[in-house]
Amino acid sequence: MRYLILFVGVMAVLVSEVSATPLFSRQTGMACSSCHFQHFPLLNGFGRAFKSAGYTMMGGQHKIESDGLSIPSTLNMAVVTTTGYEKSNQAEGAFPERTTGNGLVYLPAGGGELSLFFGGRVSENTGFLGELAVGDAVSGAHSSAKMPIDASSVFSFMPDGMRTSFVPFATDALGASYGFELLNTGANAVQQMISTPGFNGAHSGAFSAQQYLGTNGPAKGVAIVLSHPMGYINLTKFNRTGITNGGRASLDSTYIRVAGVFQVSGWDAAVGTQMWNGSSAVANPDSASPFVLLMADTKATAVDGQMQGLIGDIPVGFYASYARAPVVAADTGAGFLGNAYNTYNTQISLTSPSRGIVATGIDAKSSFNLSVEAGVIPDQTTLGAAIRSGKNGDGNTDNAIMLIGTYKIARNMVCSLAFTSSSGSYWNSNDTKTGTTDQVGNTTYTINLFAAF
Repeated sequence: MRYLILFVGVMAVLVSEVSATPLFSRQTGMACSSCHFQHFPLLNGFGRAFKSAGYTMMGGQHKIESDGLSIPSTLNMAVVTTTGYEKSNQAEGAFPERTTGNGLVYLPAGGGELSLFFGGRVSENTGFLGELAVGDAVSGAHSSAKMPIDASSVFSFMPDGMRTSFVPFATDALGASYGFELLNTGANAVQQMISTPGFNGAHSGAFSAQQYLGTNGPAKGVAIVLSHPMGYINLTKFNRTGITNGGRASLDSTYIRVAGVFQVSGWDAAVGTQMWNGSSAVANPDSASPFVLLMADTKATAVDGQMQGLIGDIPVGFYASYARAPVVAADTGAGFLGNAYNTYNTQISLTSPSRGIVATGIDAKSSFNLSVEAGVIPDQTTLGAAIRSGKNGDGNTDNAIMLIGTYKIARNMVCSLAFTSSSGSYWNSNDTKTGTTDQVGNTTYTINLFAAF
């Protein structure tokens, strides 16, 4: 622990006033704080409007324009990296197969994330966002791509302010909601106050009910979106294979998102609901090859809400989510996996971290999560906490508490320290539950340095 304290102290000494200049900052000429609440990746109202417009807004950057052509003069790019240290009470591994029980350092492209983002304005009505990553789902790295296409001119009978969009997309780690999502509740994996998922999803599962169910993961599909400053509807046809799986897709699953956005006494508020249905091909978690597929149901529901505003001079965000996935029996003889969002005892293999051993849920899997984050030093330091009351699909309770602090070293560099401890009947019999390939601890702490430039 003394090394963590020393590390945080060194980070504090390195504070600077450098402004963030990633992809969209370059295109718009605006600081990242123009779109984000407190820190990346949480969106504020302007950030929601920019995203709803399909990343097409331009600022001072020069454009190349002619009949039917309107693009930035420069292909805008950005790099995202994560560096840090993670420790859990997972059983320690024998040399050379160390685990987080030993305490592990991760570096960009070496257990941590190294991602190249590119895209922006394609035309007046079309945008693009692509991400190529070195790493794996354990580190939070993933590859994704989407192309929002504004078709509002075709639907001119729509009310003023209403936008109609089509968003083809593919992602290895962000799920069906990646096509279009604006709230900061973890309805999509990238938009939550914790920038690192933690070992076995410990941190993200404490903050977000949707992430506890595992609604992230591979997905490819097409989103049909109606958006307005007062809310949005997203109807997506998708399947549970991503970029790594490759190939063409039969979009047999359906995702529906409805959310309303409004003001309450000066607070930026929103509530919404999500539903996943249908069945989809998924990568076989017991196979080293991503091209070996099984069938699985995709059944889950969620409700969520947020409020972001000021208490005195302190910016504060409140977030709540509830999600539930029913039981779907697996038929292993037919290669049917059950419900992709209701599995338990998902282990991380020591020798093959990208693989997992999945046990099908025998009871409904559900979670209720509450969290708060306050900018105790506005625009520099936040403190937050989250609690989870969950049932993990095997008939036992699985609760958690998470504490997190973030510190802006620069506008585009954030250092965070997160601690999560789980409890409940699932953990009572053995605090390091034994799995097929691994043992999973119930406490995880992570120090993470996020940088985007």
